[in-house]
Amino acid sequence: MPSILSTLALAVTGLAGLTAAAPQVTSSSSSSSSSSAFLGLAPFPAPPAQGNDPLTVKLGYGTYQGVHNATTGLNVWKGVGFAAPPVGNLRWQPPRVPPTKSGVVVASDYGPTCPISPPSVPGTPFAGGNEDCLYLNVWAPSTASASAKKKLPVYVYIHGGGYGMGDGRYDLSGLVNENNNQFIAVTIQYRLGAFGWLSSADVYKNGVVNAGLLDQVYALEWVQNYIGLFGGDASQVTISGESAGAGSVMYHAMGAGGKAPVTLFKNGHAASPYLVPQYNYDAAVPTQRYNAFAAAAGCSTAKNVFACLVAADTLTLQYASSNVSVEQTAFATWAFVPVTDGCYVTERPSVQLATGAVNGVNILVGNNADEGVLFTPGGITSEATLASWIQTSFPGLSATNVSAVVAEYASNYTGTALFETNGISPPNANQVSQAGSGYQQQAYNIYAESTFVCPAYWLTGAFTQKGKSAFQYQYSVPFAYHQSDVSAYLGPPTPNQGPNFVTAFRQLLGGITVRSNPSILASTALSAFSFPAWTSTSHQLVNLNQTGGVPVEVPEFWGGTSLQYNDPGLQNAFSVADASTWEGGRAARCDFWKTMAAYLPQ
Repeated sequence: MPSILSTLALAVTGLAGLTAAAPQVTSSSSSSSSSSAFLGLAPFPAPPAQGNDPLTVKLGYGTYQGVHNATTGLNVWKGVGFAAPPVGNLRWQPPRVPPTKSGVVVASDYGPTCPISPPSVPGTPFAGGNEDCLYLNVWAPSTASASAKKKLPVYVYIHGGGYGMGDGRYDLSGLVNENNNQFIAVTIQYRLGAFGWLSSADVYKNGVVNAGLLDQVYALEWVQNYIGLFGGDASQVTISGESAGAGSVMYHAMGAGGKAPVTLFKNGHAASPYLVPQYNYDAAVPTQRYNAFAAAAGCSTAKNVFACLVAADTLTLQYASSNVSVEQTAFATWAFVPVTDGCYVTERPSVQLATGAVNGVNILVGNNADEGVLFTPGGITSEATLASWIQTSFPGLSATNVSAVVAEYASNYTGTALFETNGISPPNANQVSQAGSGYQQQAYNIYAESTFVCPAYWLTGAFTQKGKSAFQYQYSVPFAYHQSDVSAYLGPPTPNQGPNFVTAFRQLLGGITVRSNPSILASTALSAFSFPAWTSTSHQLVNLNQTGGVPVEVPEFWGGTSLQYNDPGLQNAFSVADASTWEGGRAARCDFWKTMAAYLPQ
């Protein structure tokens, strides 16, 4: 499967939303969260009595036998089905309990990955996938079990990919091991592209919109019901994700207006939360994309379009989803994304987060130093080409709005050298990076702040009320493009990520998971680091960077090179800064985007 980086680089170098509840399963559920019945999700069956083998787990609908890894000391279960295959009549329906399996399933291999819908990047090849893809994976220390007296905290990772790409095939062994095996880790998958995010009045009437988000909810419900069988504590769950995965963390924090009647998680980690234009489920834009999808699938003239789509061949639908997404006008965007459904997604993030109405107790939020480069085409060399790109990328903005964006990001910087900013002294990220300067860099920063960085600020700010806590960071290891941080904490690390940096980053995530605080405890490898909280009166962020190392010129996807530093000699350089004045007054520009959000919409 192509990565987000390889897909986007291809072009850069060349250029109340739910219907009636699903039928309920008659068996009882052991979940204290009522199996999210308010979303129409069927409860899971109660698990039967367990045997003496900690690798064999009985779920009530099937028995899964994990594999012990002697090298990592972890027990691993891969390809555990958490929902019925969403095929045929279950397309665009709420996730259901998996069909009962007889015998023992050897859980040694990952499950199939979901059909992929790539972004609007010219020349992107068709990749496909398997609709039967609702599987999760579990990593647990060998000391953890259903009979263990002390249950361990749980870390659940939601993959990114613009809601159209990605999968749960990450190996979380390193993350668990670097935290002294103090928690259990889970990765999940969810429906992508049109299969997960198709929306219109027709879909709303006959099925569900935001099906991919409901898949995630159901996976989290699975954790609530069954993670105790693996030795996990369902009351100590941390949900984590990057890009669209971080956007998903944001949506779960906002779920049901921040007043979700079920408890699915305690802590959150959102790395580069992806803020999409969020339309009402029956608005003109998602409806147009629904019609385009139906036409591409040969269903536009059918008497019952929805029924035609449900009955269509999977490959036909996969090509239709992929083609509609690739053909979007705005560069590097996806066609099928979350919408306001009136039940779980009730408000736009820019509006709801400002009120502090969120689920969960503690949040760790981050962004990368160079988020916008992957998503912005080259050739922006004048104010006119900048304005034209803004209009195409943010189609809800009027000419007056576009002029306001150009003015907000105006720069008198005339330097020609390309280098990384330090965030504190001039020039700032609106003026220069290793990828560009002038109007091109302004475009990079406009996209970065409007889509990833300001949503990170807003999400952090939503957790500053009494009884909650928030922490903010920036990943700045050059070259810090979008997604480059993931290899540091999920692995395998890249050459510019030193071993102590990897350990520290992983322990930040371990801290929020185990202690609800990302501070690093002193160890033989690391010094203690106290991570300051972001409060309503003190907006502090931690800049995660390194010093030392061997300089290396690395060819990059935009056609130039970046200066990076590899071992030996890399040392951690974590510093605390004022997020309000960071990068030439980023907080003020984020306030500006709140005024623009109503036009986009965000």
